[in-house]
Amino acid sequence: MNLLERIGMPLVKRLDPEVGHDVTIRALNAGLAPRRGPFSTPRLAQTLAGLSLPNPVGLAAGFDKNAQAMAPLLKAGFGFIEVGATTPKPQPGNPKPRLFRLSEDLAAINRFGFNNDGMEVIAERLAARTDHGIVGLNLGANKVSANRTIDYITVLETCGPHVDFATINVSSPNTERLRELQGKDQLYGLVKGAQETRDSFNKRIPIFLKVAPDIDERLIEDISEVARMTRIDALICTNTTIARPGLQSEHGIQKGGLSGRPLFDISNAVQVEFAQRLQGSVPIIGVGGVSSAQDAYRKIRLGASAVQLYTALVFNGFSLVNKIAKGLDRLLDADGFNHVSEAVGVDL
Repeated sequence: MNLLERIGMPLVKRLDPEVGHDVTIRALNAGLAPRRGPFSTPRLAQTLAGLSLPNPVGLAAGFDKNAQAMAPLLKAGFGFIEVGATTPKPQPGNPKPRLFRLSEDLAAINRFGFNNDGMEVIAERLAARTDHGIVGLNLGANKVSANRTIDYITVLETCGPHVDFATINVSSPNTERLRELQGKDQLYGLVKGAQETRDSFNKRIPIFLKVAPDIDERLIEDISEVARMTRIDALICTNTTIARPGLQSEHGIQKGGLSGRPLFDISNAVQVEFAQRLQGSVPIIGVGGVSSAQDAYRKIRLGASAVQLYTALVFNGFSLVNKIAKGLDRLLDADGFNHVSEAVGVDL
């Protein structure tokens, strides 16, 4: 950690977790975070789904829900960032408290429920950005929507022209019955609808699909078939889990999605299942419990072309981002890989 992080993080951790998160967004915009930009080498830089990434370390959706800190986040070292989730109408989300810090487990539980400022406001922020980094948008649906498929398409129509990629998020555990959209027929229609909408833009943006870790073998096969049939640009494995694997914190009983260290093995297991079925036909972005270069490298060796993180920032600060990228470069070099792509899936 840098000096500011060593001073500021203990203070933030004394605050309510959601208040602490809001303070962190303000601190980013005030310049109180690393601003060196992404660490990159010829070994780390790659093209993923048509996107030129300086390194394969990304920010997962949920941190910058309202697209308020895109420029400082890109300067903090990420190869790409994902904002949102965004819904057509603004919504407050679930009642507070809804975010719990599980320090003993290096984890968090949230049940936000897609709280955000709505697509119109977020589209304005996306359109106004002047940075040149890779920014994607996580698409969501309103809680009381009569047709959630239309919600995803509406958000994409409004915000899609202003981002570099869009992610269909049907895997959040915090919106009732949302995960039912992972069923084969509904998912196929949703993905095709999003792709047709994307094709109407002046530029082609990749469409990603984010899946849940709490799915059985049949659903993994169904989603894999949809991914192949639609030629989805990438699969993000995985969202948070409703499982509670041996947690130590008193907050472990809270309802919501669990992220952080306890999710690592769970998400890896699901990622491997998808990687074995897809056989490289669809790139995978590995998410869940990444807190070190070794974690990122493990996901890559298990089939991920890139990784995303979020919860580890709560415990390690933003200096972690370039630390992971630099460490990953050293690990690849030590194992004789000239490029990160050479390591993808070697342990499958």
